[in-house]
Amino acid sequence: MLDNNQLLRFTTAGSVDDGKSTLIGRLLYDSKSIFEDQLEAITKTSNKKGHEGVDLALFTDGLRDEREQGITIDVAYRYFTTPKRKFIIADTPGHIQYTRNMVTGASTANVATILIDARKGVVEQTKRHAFIASLLQIPHIIVCINKMDLVDYSEEVYNKIIRQFEDIASKMLVTDVRFIPMSALNGDNVVNKLDNMPWYQGAPMLHTLETMHISSDINKVDARFPVQTVLRPQNDSHRDYRGYAGRVASGVFRVGDAITVMPSGFNSIIKSIDALDKNLTEAYAPMSVSITLEDDIDISRGDMIVRSNNKPTATQDIEVMLCWLNNKPAKPRAKYAIQHTSNLQQAMIKDVIYKIDINTLGRNTEDKDLNMNDIAKLKIRTTKPLMVDAYRENRSTGSIVLIDTTTNETVAAGMIV
Repeated sequence: MLDNNQLLRFTTAGSVDDGKSTLIGRLLYDSKSIFEDQLEAITKTSNKKGHEGVDLALFTDGLRDEREQGITIDVAYRYFTTPKRKFIIADTPGHIQYTRNMVTGASTANVATILIDARKGVVEQTKRHAFIASLLQIPHIIVCINKMDLVDYSEEVYNKIIRQFEDIASKMLVTDVRFIPMSALNGDNVVNKLDNMPWYQGAPMLHTLETMHISSDINKVDARFPVQTVLRPQNDSHRDYRGYAGRVASGVFRVGDAITVMPSGFNSIIKSIDALDKNLTEAYAPMSVSITLEDDIDISRGDMIVRSNNKPTATQDIEVMLCWLNNKPAKPRAKYAIQHTSNLQQAMIKDVIYKIDINTLGRNTEDKDLNMNDIAKLKIRTTKPLMVDAYRENRSTGSIVLIDTTTNETVAAGMIV
């Protein structure tokens, strides 16, 4: 039995006109996750545009520009629930100039769904999106081979595309890849299994998403607790209470555990774990709790409580794979603020090691300029140590963002190598 509270986040990616918005519309429509007034409004718009029936893409293309041009520009988040699971969909644009939007939408996803037009097979955008999914260590990929109705539901076409995709996936760190042939327009294999592809023995997309095992996606081994704030309630019932509040980034903490506070290195033992109005014996990711210790240690926001026998690396020099998100290019040796968990420090870009050519996936060591949508490997130096893990082992403590201190804009997001 699956826990109904288990939330699955998935991102949709694909080339322009592969039918992402139609697929999400079909998913919401067939799983009865659309309000009647929404349906009415979209039916009217569809009729105005002269469509036969309901244009399912209009459910997700929420911006007026998107509806008028028939394209997706921004990351659109959609929420829906079935009796088995809760879902958040990040619908990301297909155009090359929106690479950063895909990185944003995919950064917290459990599953990436990559759409392929059955008539075109694997194209440059497919490679780009598969690369970003593997870069962001998304644990599961569902390859939706769409528009099967336009290739006469051919099993041969389906198998050919699987071979093409497996060829590129073999060069990337992708472990769980599943393939589903479908027609989002007609509703084949999205929520319901129709009779057009009897040769396909697998489950439709929604059933695959509902039953996919995702609880092992969270790192349960490395106990990491970044401190957000120190709680000192000055009331009669909590006269001497000193708790450290935050969200468990990964692993499990139990009362009685021997812990170390980083970067100071002081050791202590967990005295209690509190959540709202109850005492807990243990806390695990992604719970928000307050931890009290047996000893009085000077701890502040940005410090990290870890188990004494399992520590992250404390370092001022980090190597990151970074996606540049800002319109303004990176300034060489300029100072930025770096946010890592609850820890905010000053940092400087020391060196651009190489840039990734998103089209060929080759490395360019000559070009050191970082412009919007560029993905590159960099060396960064911070003013004080960060407590880091490699991103591939721990997505929570392996990710950073860079902030322009003059404008407060987030200019880049990175994964620690």
